[in-house]
Amino acid sequence: QVQLVESGGGLVQPGGSLTLSCAASISIRYGYIMSWYRQAPGKDRELVATITSDGGGRDYADSVKGRFTISRDNSKNTVYLQMNNLRPEDTAVYVCKALESRVRVSYWGLGTQVTVSS
Repeated sequence: QVQLVESGGGLVQPGGSLTLSCAASISIRYGYIMSWYRQAPGKDRELVATITSDGGGRDYADSVKGRFTISRDNSKNTVYLQMNNLRPEDTAVYVCKALESRVRVSYWGLGTQVTVSS
């Protein structure tokens, strides 16, 4: 069982930056693909970014490419989402997911709210 706790959300002006963190309760060094999702009111949940267990592979939604960067520090069991040049349409609850690759089981955090507004 993996517990995930997100932090770092808040209110930011358009063009601003935020860094989200997702802390896992166990070691995610081996066999855990980590992802960030987001869900805005009235919209479907959207996959934002994914990173492989060794950090060597990363993938992004087209809507955030060039603005967001996913990274991980396996020594701290933490995954990050650096968000730059934020737009009002980035407003959503951002949720972290851990996929245990070997058994294809997913674990989800509760999320952190990001609001982009002037």
